[in-house]
Amino acid sequence: MNKTEQKRLAGSIGRAIAKQRVRSKMTQEEVAERLGVGNEAVSRIERGRVIPNIVRLIELAEIFNCEAAELLGQASFHVDDQSSRMKQLLAPLNQEDRKLILDTVETLTIRLQRG
Repeated sequence: MNKTEQKRLAGSIGRAIAKQRVRSKMTQEEVAERLGVGNEAVSRIERGRVIPNIVRLIELAEIFNCEAAELLGQASFHVDDQSSRMKQLLAPLNQEDRKLILDTVETLTIRLQRG
């Protein structure tokens, strides 16, 4: 993996962690306290300056009450992982709202393929 890909991965993982933190209604300070690190460490992870190691990733998943794979899946550029993420996002919605989102995605896909 080259430096550009590492930076992109770090940014994606950081954004996924930040989303989970916000979803969990926690501040960076609260997460830092639970991890036993300084606030700046959490900020660096969320900004993609540092990629958390596997132990830290598992700790973060426990704090946010989610799977570590979910944090990685949100950051993945693989179609299967992205499909799984879409499934998670659609699951709590009613049938009408799911159809609306799928129709929107289909329209955008067609438009983007045309270039």
